[in-house]
Amino acid sequence: MSKILIRGAKVLGGEPQDVLIDGELTAAVGTGLSAEGAEVVEADGKVLLPGLVDLHTHLREPGREDSETVLTGTRAAASGGFTAVFAMANTFPVADTAGVVEQVWRLGKESGYCDVRPIGAVTVGLEGKKLAELGAMNDSAAQVSVFSDDGKCVDDAVIMRRALEYVKAFGGVVAQHAQEPRLTEGAQMNEGVVSAELGLGGWPAVAEESIIARDVLLAEHVGSRLHICHLSTAGSVEIIRWAKSRGIDVTAEVCPHHLLLTEEMVRTYNPAYKVNPPLRTERDVRALREALADGTIDIVATDHAPHPHEDKDCEWAAAAMGMVGLETALSVVQETMVETGLLDWAAVADRMSFTPARIGNATGHGRPVAAGEPANLTLVDTAYRGQVDPARFASRSRNTPYEGRELPGRVTHTWLRGKATLMDGKLT
Repeated sequence: MSKILIRGAKVLGGEPQDVLIDGELTAAVGTGLSAEGAEVVEADGKVLLPGLVDLHTHLREPGREDSETVLTGTRAAASGGFTAVFAMANTFPVADTAGVVEQVWRLGKESGYCDVRPIGAVTVGLEGKKLAELGAMNDSAAQVSVFSDDGKCVDDAVIMRRALEYVKAFGGVVAQHAQEPRLTEGAQMNEGVVSAELGLGGWPAVAEESIIARDVLLAEHVGSRLHICHLSTAGSVEIIRWAKSRGIDVTAEVCPHHLLLTEEMVRTYNPAYKVNPPLRTERDVRALREALADGTIDIVATDHAPHPHEDKDCEWAAAAMGMVGLETALSVVQETMVETGLLDWAAVADRMSFTPARIGNATGHGRPVAAGEPANLTLVDTAYRGQVDPARFASRSRNTPYEGRELPGRVTHTWLRGKATLMDGKLT
């Protein structure tokens, strides 16, 4: 097995150290390390993090390979420093059976660029009427432990309660897309002054907050694990903070775009800014940043949502909702959280690797950079500054809100169990 010596890396942002990879494991961490025959990577003060883990990725396969495939999506993940991604269930067919989740899992194994952990649907066909085969998906080769109807809300309280009860039996978690459907019919953007000025259907914060409030109470009643997808409002933060103060077993994620962008971007009518949940107010952005910093929000998740050109290059009302995010996530977090002093790099490792791996039970990921641990690592040139060029993305889709925008930081290397998937910024 090959040996790799990473020389002079700031492990989790600390003092420069050498890291020796031997085969699939990290063999040693220290200063002045040497290894005969090892390939040497001069880190020159770059930051070394554990491989990133994304709990919320849309890989689109099977069924929408025009948007993304497991191969292209995992190549994008490796480019962004990710060594594991959780693939959402809203595919065609829906990942609501053991057969479909095993297909996605096997495609991930074949791609080789990162580990793919399928997320199972909560209900059959994402229709919200009947529980899917939760136990069978957990027992399958894919060992599914996270379940979500993401893209749709499990709005029926009885179905949600039953799902929470069912997954409790094997330590699973239900990840809720919090959106009361009746309150968001025809919604196009955040409800407020800007939506009124633009004449676009408003998406009220209470549509998210009311579902979260209901579900944390259900989770408390059942004694089960609940995860809230793409939390986006200041009110939602307060509900999660309250729930945690009561000891309710709830976790929450925020997307990079909700840490940086606001509803003001919609004034351009550029569909690149159309996303679910919508971009919110500056007050919401500040609350989300503070909540991620103090641990109320547990993790950053990309909600990487690729769409083909024709689904975005159209009038606002007809455009699909969603943004690609795997290849820009770490840069946005650096700009919004690290360079503002809200998080250090060790805390970034917690929010983007350690904790998402724990929530999703991603064995072998989210582990310390230490001897004897799996060599799932990412090296980041934090001094880099450059404009985002979608033409250089590894993703099959280009629907980014950051085209032409300067962002800091660049992933230069990614290793999956000691094997380089990205070297000097190029996929292997």
